[in-house]
Amino acid sequence: MDKTIQIDTFSRFTQVSRETITSLKKYENLLLRANKSLNLIGNSTINQIWTRHFLDSVQVIDFVDENDISLIDLGSGAGFPGLVLAIVCKDRKIPLKIKLIEKSSKKTKFLKDVIKELCLDVEVLNQNIFKEPAIFSGDVFVTRAFKPLKIILQLIHNKVKKWKKVFIFLGKTGNKELLQASKSWDIKYKQRVSITSNDSIIIEINNLKKIN
Repeated sequence: MDKTIQIDTFSRFTQVSRETITSLKKYENLLLRANKSLNLIGNSTINQIWTRHFLDSVQVIDFVDENDISLIDLGSGAGFPGLVLAIVCKDRKIPLKIKLIEKSSKKTKFLKDVIKELCLDVEVLNQNIFKEPAIFSGDVFVTRAFKPLKIILQLIHNKVKKWKKVFIFLGKTGNKELLQASKSWDIKYKQRVSITSNDSIIIEINNLKKIN
């Protein structure tokens, strides 16, 4: 898809200002520059950043409640979806405190560079959440292209407390992963088809219990 069409599609869906589109273009340029050494995104998606990454990331913003205060992105990588959500929250004046957790120090530096360039109020933690002894708490957790569902669910169970909802982006195998997970977990969730791919889904988990 032509880049101009991608940006127009993003603009129509989000209704953000021209200033925010300019910020996202800066983000895109920083991403492309850093991608050469950090492998932040796959080569097959380089020409589809606005659709495959920006639009895909931002779609959960409408499901975040106005009473939610904090959002934590687990395994943020290139900043998807957390950094894109932060940019759009700034545009919409949504006072959501966003925190990005990333184990790679090089990717963490990239995230901090983008945050500084775009003057965002976002915290970045350079941590391996699986090895971190601390327990994480927040209203909303998000994770995209991070780990298989069964690992994410165990992570939430072990490391995340006092949460309201968890958004997990799942690809083509999402429904199969959910079926397998239901054998070990009692999951209360809502399921939505991704706006960027009919083969992908986003699940919003509201409650999670281990089946004995």
